[in-house]
Amino acid sequence: MIIKAKKSLGQNFLVDKNIIEKISSSLNINSQLNLIEIGPGYGSLTNSLIKKKPAQILVIEKDSNMAEFLNKKFNNQIKIINDDILKIPIQKYIKPKTIIFGNLPYNISTKILTNFIKFINKENLIKYFVFMFQKEVADRIIAKENSKNYGRLSVLVDWKMNVKKVFDINPECFKPKPKVKSSLLIFEPKKKYFELKKVKTLEHITNIFFHRRRKIIKSPMKILFKNYLDVSEELNLDLNLRPQNLDTDTYLKICYCYEQIYLNNLST
Repeated sequence: MIIKAKKSLGQNFLVDKNIIEKISSSLNINSQLNLIEIGPGYGSLTNSLIKKKPAQILVIEKDSNMAEFLNKKFNNQIKIINDDILKIPIQKYIKPKTIIFGNLPYNISTKILTNFIKFINKENLIKYFVFMFQKEVADRIIAKENSKNYGRLSVLVDWKMNVKKVFDINPECFKPKPKVKSSLLIFEPKKKYFELKKVKTLEHITNIFFHRRRKIIKSPMKILFKNYLDVSEELNLDLNLRPQNLDTDTYLKICYCYEQIYLNNLST
């Protein structure tokens, strides 16, 4: 049964056996762990993960033809959910000690990541995420302040995640071959992070700042706060800095001040 990759679903199947083995071996998988794989495609990584003998493997595949293929290939070795990762209540499928793998479609990769970040809490059951991104996106995710790639996504990820880059993956390792390199990242949810009353706060604040990333921060502060000089003094902010000069902690402190004043205006 030959199934062609669908461009509409952003499908680029990983076929390089050495890379597949490196990904499945990037963490120590044992019989105590539950695995979830997003977009398994032909099941090449799935097959490698099965050999690690985890407690359970659940795969989420939007393509109904591919889901049928996987069902025939693996039978009862895995559980298959034929649905859209952006639409299902993923929380209900997460068990204690879960690792989530994903060769994420480029067109929705950041949306998938931010959705996971939003529902992570301090009682989090997820041990790690092992995600593949377009290299350009990965560079933005791991960027630190004072670098050109640093932006909204960098701040949002750093808020709740420790992240490290494992390796880059050449286009030749996929079928069909994408035009750009990919990168494998491992995310570990933080046990301690700054509590916000609403996730929307950080999204709103960083949107205001990085929409004007070349301007000094006096401009976004004036937009956010009527008493921006008082808030800036309280936070010891230099208003001549630019958005990429502020670290995650500073953005979270700005969020805290914003919530104290304007919380009722924020939607959930």
